[in-house]
Parts: sequence; structure tokens; C-alpha cells
Amino acid sequence: MRVLGVDPGLTRCGVGVVDVTPDRRATLVHVSVIRTPHELPLEERVLAIGRGIAALLDEHRPTAVALERVFAQHNVRTVMGTAQASGVAMHVAAERGLAVGLHTPSEVKAAVTGYGSADKKQVATMVARVLGLDAPPTPADASDALALAICHAWRLPPVSAPAAGAAGLTPAQRAWQDAEKASRRRVQ
Repeated sequence: MRVLGVDPGLTRCGVGVVDVTPDRRATLVHVSVIRTPHELPLEERVLAIGRGIAALLDEHRPTAVALERVFAQHNVRTVMGTAQASGVAMHVAAERGLAVGLHTPSEVKAAVTGYGSADKKQVATMVARVLGLDAPPTPADASDALALAICHAWRLPPVSAPAAGAAGLTPAQRAWQDAEKASRRRVQ
């Protein structure tokens, strides 16, 4: 599975593509940040982000797109910029018939680190470890985009044979799997 993760923002929009095998091993394909100057009119910034994401979708041909779910913050301006960048990302993904998965920051942190309240440094460190990188990707927007892509792929049921069980999972994947099972038991 190939997933494009998008950490939406108007000034810095992190984008990362990972390949994830049926045994849930992740490999870096691409990571970058789409930047737009704040002096540009809003419509031109949104257009630039859309074009950047569209180019990545066309070049890397992911099977899914993962976005950070917009959540309420005290800074309305930040929320609006995030929502606008998210909207354009959803638009270009939908144009190509791709499903979009929305994930909260705590879901992403739990998936990658095993702890839903992890800080950005812990997430970046685990992204580097999961992808076998020498150092965490920078800036944080790039690392967050990769974490979103990994989270999305790991949330899906594994394609490998059931006999493999939890033995082939990383500690973070096992923690995520256990948390999902516990939440399903509470719902029933």
C-alpha cells in the first residue's frame, strides 16, 4: 500500500509518501513541505498547495491519502488555514478517486509511538525509526505528514496471513492494535 500523508497548513504543508507492506513495514518514498508566502493572496496560496499535492499524487500514485483531522483551537486564523489546506487536499484526492482518511493528532501519536500524548520530538524519532532513517525528517510538518501516512496504513487490517498474528508487529503497532481491541470491547 502506498499512502500520501498531508499535514495541512497554508504556510507550510507537510507531505510524505510511504510504502507499507502487508507485514506493516514502512519505507520512505518521498517527503517535502509545500511552502507559500503569507504575502500571497489566499486564493493563490490555496492554488499552490493544490498544485503541489496534485503533482505528488500524479508522480507517486498513492492508493490512499491521510489527512490530519481539523480540530478546534483558540487561534481561529490557524484553524481556518488548516481547514483551507485540508479542503484542497481532499479535492485533489477525490478528483483522482482516492479515499481520504482523517486522523486526529492523538490517533497519529498513538499509532506511531504507542502513546496518544507523545510530543513532536517523540513522534519524529519514531517516524525515523519506523522508516529506518538516520535522523528525523525536518521540519516537523514533514515528519508529521509521514506519521499520518504510517498511521493510516497501520489502522487498516493487515493483509498478511492470520497465522502471522502480532509476532510481526512493532511495539507501537502492538500497542495500537491492543488499544483498538479494547475500544471495540467497550463499545459492545
